[in-house]
Amino acid sequence: MKVIMAPNPYRDRNFQYVYTAKRILQECGVETRVCLPFGVDKSFELPKDLDFCNLETELGSADVLICFGGDGTILHSSKAATFRNVPVLGVNIGTMGFMAELEASELPMLSELAAGHYTIENRMMLDVRAYREKSLLFSETALNDMVLSKGVVARVIQLSVSCDGELAGNYSGDGLIVCTPTGSTAYSLSAGGPIVDPKGNNIVVTPVCAHSFQTKGFVASGDRKLEIQIGKTGKKSAVVSIDGGRAHRLNVGDKIQIRRSSFVTRLVRIKNTSFFEVIRSKFN
Repeated sequence: MKVIMAPNPYRDRNFQYVYTAKRILQECGVETRVCLPFGVDKSFELPKDLDFCNLETELGSADVLICFGGDGTILHSSKAATFRNVPVLGVNIGTMGFMAELEASELPMLSELAAGHYTIENRMMLDVRAYREKSLLFSETALNDMVLSKGVVARVIQLSVSCDGELAGNYSGDGLIVCTPTGSTAYSLSAGGPIVDPKGNNIVVTPVCAHSFQTKGFVASGDRKLEIQIGKTGKKSAVVSIDGGRAHRLNVGDKIQIRRSSFVTRLVRIKNTSFFEVIRSKFN
């Protein structure tokens, strides 16, 4: 078995968790590689006794990717692994860590991974494409969510949402979140959206600070195709981001098409903890 360890160096500053995990896995006969999930500042000092490899290169022959950090680190690292069909195991050294399987104190359980005592849980993803007339502006895949927001304070954004070609609702407010069940415990939850079982295949639409008490979000089947059209935005453009990544600017009349992706993120499960146990634990 070959395992890649991808630590967030700003979370695991001394790489203590990586050192511990590496020792546990190597004692079990597992081949390990250490790869940074993203670049670091030139002033950041990396330990000289760790060999850092290229993540994209090593994923080609990897069996599992272990991410050390919060949900943001797992989101960032899991995309490359997903496109290579490599399962991901999250170790939480962040705050909430809904996507993580292990807490930092549970690293000895990595011996179960080495012994093959684990299962794989599939998480649906969304394909998000934006168009200006017939020109494609961008195309990305989301594990958590797509967030569409106004581009400036004290403005509102008007949006229309269609589901399989039929108008589902008009929204006026600060923006709109479209998320997967995995993303239902992220920004969507803070905006008043529902908690959805991550094993489900649903698309959740949650308005952000809607300017009407009657405006509600909705949960659609994962087989639906959504289209969002940008309406009045004042004098400024709207802003959309996928999984908290790069911000794209959209103008009045631009359209966003969202549908279930053919890609799925494969999460490694070692413990028998249920989703609702995780919810109770994190919120308590």
